[in-house]
Amino acid sequence: MGATLTIFRREFASYFATPVAYVFLVIYLVMQGMFTFYIGQFYVREQADLVSFFSYQPWLYLFLMPAVAMRLWAEERKTGTLELLLTLPVPLGAVVAGKYLAAVAFAAVALLLTAPIWITVNWLGTPDNGVIATGYIGSLLMASAYLAIGSALSATTKNQVVAFILAVTVCFLFLVSGLPMVLDVFGGWAPDPLVEAVANLSFLTHFNNLQKGMVALSDIVYFLAVIVLWLWINRIVIESKREAG
Repeated sequence: MGATLTIFRREFASYFATPVAYVFLVIYLVMQGMFTFYIGQFYVREQADLVSFFSYQPWLYLFLMPAVAMRLWAEERKTGTLELLLTLPVPLGAVVAGKYLAAVAFAAVALLLTAPIWITVNWLGTPDNGVIATGYIGSLLMASAYLAIGSALSATTKNQVVAFILAVTVCFLFLVSGLPMVLDVFGGWAPDPLVEAVANLSFLTHFNNLQKGMVALSDIVYFLAVIVLWLWINRIVIESKREAG
């Protein structure tokens, strides 16, 4: 635990060592406000809720979370500090967990900074704050899943741009697998259990339940399983690089 915390502190501090983190946060908050109040037609609907806030969250995260994760390992490989990091008397699992948790903490900070939007909705009306709270939980879980995928794919290359493109591509597949246009492709020939399995792979399927206030253990377990799987892949990739080096 101590080693993980040390890596976490190092990585989390590195986000704010350059102006990039602040630019990222500003862009995220501006885009989130724009999607919520303007593109989502918050004032036109005249309903005190955050449906428009959460509806665009998966698509906004599709690009922003891979951007956060792309530097986790690719930068270490490019600068040659990965070899030094792996020679330290620290378990590899602690390194993977520490770097990943730092990215999740950064995403949590970004999400926390949207609290004024929640406050604004309460000032304008009487929303169901329980539903909004579960939406925030779902957002953090989904962001964490994106980051786990991005972290694993960042470990496969020295190029941050390549890591970003790979992460966006894989995350996009996880996102759209539950859309009707995708399911219709399988529905024409595949048995119903297979179609249902493809639908259940989608982030949207599980996130939509949470943003509607329907807290099901299966949805939470799904996101946790995705996170654990990709962190395990992350560790395998780094282990192979260490053995090859």
